[in-house]
Amino acid sequence: MITVSAVDDDQMLLDGFTAWLTSCPDLRMVTAARTVDELLREEADPADVVVLDLFLADGSDPVRNVRRLAELGRKVLVVSVVPHMTHGIDVVRAGARGFLTKDHDLRTLTEAVRAVARDGVAHSPELAFAWANDCGPDRPRLSTQERKILVAYASGMTLAAAARRAGVQPATAKKYLDRVKEKYCQVGRATYTKIDLANRVREDELDRYPRGCSTSPVSSRVASIRPAG
Repeated sequence: MITVSAVDDDQMLLDGFTAWLTSCPDLRMVTAARTVDELLREEADPADVVVLDLFLADGSDPVRNVRRLAELGRKVLVVSVVPHMTHGIDVVRAGARGFLTKDHDLRTLTEAVRAVARDGVAHSPELAFAWANDCGPDRPRLSTQERKILVAYASGMTLAAAARRAGVQPATAKKYLDRVKEKYCQVGRATYTKIDLANRVREDELDRYPRGCSTSPVSSRVASIRPAG
């Protein structure tokens, strides 16, 4: 049984989602709240997944809301009527496991909840594309080979193994990694060690969405619902 808590000030959505879950034998709503503060106050036991509205009527900051929950180890799925993908990128960086716009149906929402509960990700096609092509000032532009070597090396491979995977010599792979470190330092994100490199891969989800990826969804409803990693 996957337990779900929802934070949303749209009572119609809360009622509809709660009613829908009664038809899902593997899902159960345990808490419905209008703010994150209320959720943390009222929730007797932490639910497996928190479905969180992006903008709440209390005016709380969406990124801070996600970060508060993520720091408590909560799995957060953000939903929003706002289609602007900058917000989606911001909350994913803050720790959200998924982001869906509210034009998706309840079946898609429950599929996303299941994916997040399994430590997966669940993003709309628009967010998957926006994330893959994010060119924010704190995110350096990496070449295809730089990214390939970075992801392989940060995953735990030796430099020689990462070079073989990319089809280059170890000396060339080392040059790519040196460039990657330099590019991250240039945007104010100090990167010197293998642990630093692994942190950048995790923070920027470089192992999930290759740049320039197609916007074609995996299904007709959600672009990416799959295990993380």
